[in-house]
Amino acid sequence: MKTIGLIGGMSWESTVPYYQIINNEVKKRIGGLHSAKVILYSVEFDEIEKCQSNGDWEKSGDILGDAAQGLEAAGADFILICTNTMHKVAPQIQSMIHIPIIHIADATAQELEKCQIRRVGLLGTKYTMTQEFYKQRLIDRGIEVMIPDLEDIDAVNDIIFHELCIGKIREESRKKFQNIIDSLKDKGADGVILGCTEIGLLIHQADSSLPVFDTTMIHAKRAVEIALNS
Repeated sequence: MKTIGLIGGMSWESTVPYYQIINNEVKKRIGGLHSAKVILYSVEFDEIEKCQSNGDWEKSGDILGDAAQGLEAAGADFILICTNTMHKVAPQIQSMIHIPIIHIADATAQELEKCQIRRVGLLGTKYTMTQEFYKQRLIDRGIEVMIPDLEDIDAVNDIIFHELCIGKIREESRKKFQNIIDSLKDKGADGVILGCTEIGLLIHQADSSLPVFDTTMIHAKRAVEIALNS
């Protein structure tokens, strides 16, 4: 079994499910007393969020790159960045280490292809929804990406940072997300990506009028597949 390196803490609320999903998936696949070999480096999210807000992506990349180097030195065979947004600096982090980063957008694209989804709505932070670092990886594989209107982008972003990242789950916010998903469906989306690792804390398949692609679940299961197929 290969050793999985996790860069977490962005936020820690969504890092906890990574550990649970990974170990539940190992138990499901090979049973017995087996569990995953995992090394976690949990960063201080306030420091990272300030870099995001200030547009200092290079500094945030250096912080996460140092974390990745620590995981590599500790024996990780590959790394997962446990957040969608910070994949903006994945190339910078990759340049600092010699083991691969399993990109969350690539894992999600594979799942979309498996389900034959070619038009998909994307929900996430404002950075993930409006910038190209994430969407372009899907577009390059022939997947059309749709995002909400500007007002709904702001609403999704606010709910992520002011509620989900600090563990607040509000029914009012769930209904807001449901309405946004419905609007994406009306525009022609065949599925919806929960493109922030916190959104899966609020929205599940039963809450959505579209097939849900939870990036936390997809990413974590992809890690197990790689770890066990060594």
